[in-house]
Amino acid sequence: MGSPNGGIIGVINPTSFGKDTITTATSGSTTVTTQPGTRLVDYLVVAGGGAGGGSIPGSTVGGGGGGAGGYRASGFGPAPLQGSTLNVCGATSYPLVVGAGGTGVLSCRGGNGNPSSFAAPSPFGITSTAGGGGGTRQPVGPFTYDVSTCKVMGRPGGSGGGAGSGGPTYFTCAPAPAPAFRTRGSGNTPPVNPPQGNFGGPDGQTSQDGGGGAGADGTSTDGGVGVENSITGSSVFYAGGGGAASGGAGGNGGGGPGGCATAGTAGTANTGGGGGGSDGPTAFAGANGGSGIVIVKELNKASGSWPLSAQFRSQKSGTWPKPSVSVSFDYLVVAGGGGAGGNAGSGGAGGGGAGGYRTSFPGGTKISLTAFGQTDYPITVGGGGAGGTSTGCVYTKGTSGNPSIFSTITSAGGGGGGSGSGTPTNIGANGGSGGGGGYGPSTGGTGNTPPVSPSQGNPGGSTPGASRASSGGGGAGAAGGNGPASGGYPTGDDPAGAGGVGSPNIIYDSPTVGTPGPAPGRYYAGGGGGSVYAGTVGAGGAGGGAAGKSPSGGTGTAGTVNTGGGGGSGGAIAPGTGGAGGSGIVIVRAPGPAGPAISVSPGTNTKTTLPAPAGGCTVAVFTVSGNLTLTP
Repeated sequence: MGSPNGGIIGVINPTSFGKDTITTATSGSTTVTTQPGTRLVDYLVVAGGGAGGGSIPGSTVGGGGGGAGGYRASGFGPAPLQGSTLNVCGATSYPLVVGAGGTGVLSCRGGNGNPSSFAAPSPFGITSTAGGGGGTRQPVGPFTYDVSTCKVMGRPGGSGGGAGSGGPTYFTCAPAPAPAFRTRGSGNTPPVNPPQGNFGGPDGQTSQDGGGGAGADGTSTDGGVGVENSITGSSVFYAGGGGAASGGAGGNGGGGPGGCATAGTAGTANTGGGGGGSDGPTAFAGANGGSGIVIVKELNKASGSWPLSAQFRSQKSGTWPKPSVSVSFDYLVVAGGGGAGGNAGSGGAGGGGAGGYRTSFPGGTKISLTAFGQTDYPITVGGGGAGGTSTGCVYTKGTSGNPSIFSTITSAGGGGGGSGSGTPTNIGANGGSGGGGGYGPSTGGTGNTPPVSPSQGNPGGSTPGASRASSGGGGAGAAGGNGPASGGYPTGDDPAGAGGVGSPNIIYDSPTVGTPGPAPGRYYAGGGGGSVYAGTVGAGGAGGGAAGKSPSGGTGTAGTVNTGGGGGSGGAIAPGTGGAGGSGIVIVRAPGPAGPAISVSPGTNTKTTLPAPAGGCTVAVFTVSGNLTLTP
């Protein structure tokens, strides 16, 4: 008897001819009707974020940040959070539901968001849980509240809400014993695998916490970072936690910042970001959470062996894969540097950490791309983080830089520098390289966060004692310099920490990229320098890190564009803004014969053929986000 596949021996794999059709739902309930040939789909399902906690009259602190909506995806994001492609039927309608963000409530806990789903309640349907609302400030007590309504507690959800302000001296939750700490909202509730979110910020005594994000727990001030996904062809962050009251930053991915003697800021629509907590002494409702989003991509896939009849039908309909080209690339991927912290006028702020630095050149593992027909591969060049500010009631740490991405390689943004004020904002933020600590005592942020091998960066410096000098941000080649153990006010005349040195690379040894350094090659990812109330400022690290400003120098200097350098600290004797981080860069290099198949866009990015002895290799330099295009 003849074989149904024309005598070809091998496994018959499922095919899907969905023409890579993408359907995006941004509100309410709708349906997606699959293409007749669709059998497999990828998905991104993000629920609505929780609202931040409200503030109460007469109190100068306030609510926790709202938790991000649950994040579930089959691919196009970080591997630990990827689910599985779904099997579907062609020419069939499936329901899509987009959850709205939670609503803030005057002087009370924020409301939870609403769930989002694809193809629920079918057995293979995907539902992401709403983000948890942030807790509110407890009145001075003691007062007794039932566990089910205790307002300081962050609510559980896809990611949990941060707890509001008010320690155990202010409240008890009956009938349980008085807790040692306030309670943050749990994430990934109910549990799914991979997890859909994280906890609100760490439980503390008297200050409010940030809401959890899809990529990390909230902190004692800031919302947890979200997760990047490129299912649409463009990389977008989703599901960042809301910042706590008193100026906590929202997590990258649409988290709204907390208020500073004002109401918080709402989470960004269609990201699932949590709302920011509101700050007293006026009574405000917490900020609303951001709405969710559902994206479905119908796959065009034919692998393994196929019946000849299926091949013939797909060729006739124009869905059979086109001729292919495969190219192996070396790469250099540098993320945006972190901004330096804001100065309070009584001591230095920490320098910004350098953007993460990852490279295969020379001698590392290359990235191979295969294109069936003309194919665009998105390249993301991360922007530098903004410098911290000194406005209102709070002095903020610098904003962390943004990641740069090439294929499966992601370099993390540099950590923001700590503020020139007290804890917790004088602590440097974690990142590709960590931000430097503000004037002491303070600690720098950790580098190589999240961890990769080889390491993408180093920690920021710390200032161990009560010194008015600050520390430098970490660089790709070395940790940031520490501030001194002592340095009296008002003189504070010990030197500030220097930014960590960057790393050299010769993937494209041209003066048009990177900066000079102490060794051959072009340097990238240097840390930003710290500043001092009186005395010697910290130098910037080679590779675009900016030096700290003199005590009366004003706003800090930005890191060098397209190096991932950290921002430099501003002048320390007056309130001011830290220097912004430098933007990142992506450089890829391919063998000479592949040159005709490669093009880049937009026009600010460049393609160059190297002369001998490089053998005619093709180098593409991306200074802004764009596309690397392969054409067979």
